[in-house]
Amino acid sequence: MRFIYLSFKIIFIYLLSLSSSYSIEAPNIKNLIIYEEKQEIKLFEFFNEFENKVNIQEFKSELIIVNFWATWCAPCREEMPSLNNLQLNNNENKIKIIPINIGGENLRISKKFFNELNIDNLKVYVGNGAEIAKNLKLRGLPTTIFIDRDGYEFARIVGSIDFNNDEFLKWLKKLN
Repeated sequence: MRFIYLSFKIIFIYLLSLSSSYSIEAPNIKNLIIYEEKQEIKLFEFFNEFENKVNIQEFKSELIIVNFWATWCAPCREEMPSLNNLQLNNNENKIKIIPINIGGENLRISKKFFNELNIDNLKVYVGNGAEIAKNLKLRGLPTTIFIDRDGYEFARIVGSIDFNNDEFLKWLKKLN
């Protein structure tokens, strides 16, 4: 009987230590989803600032943050300066940030939006919103997905956040 009690106690302590280590790994950001199993990214294409077609697989060897936005989206407008700042402060961490306008606006309108907000550290990309939203199961804007160096989505932010949040930045730094 004593052996059984001791075994349960050891298992309980072990499980408790696992749950606390997991909470340290995941930042306390309400709209951040971290997958237990990585998700395969379906191939999708978009256009760069020179109107050339780009494939997401071209960035496969880098940690990628893809932010889907639109000029008419108020939360997108709100978070874009902090995303711009994140790119400025993370150049040494080899993180590639790809903001893709999927709101149906063209490159000219997207560039104007970036100019209005003084977004100067990010490149402008546009994509077919309906196609990308369907392929990636996007539920609204903004949505930010995180893709590892092997091309798998491992986390997603649904809605806007402050990309300068200290807890988010600590988590991001651990990914490199």
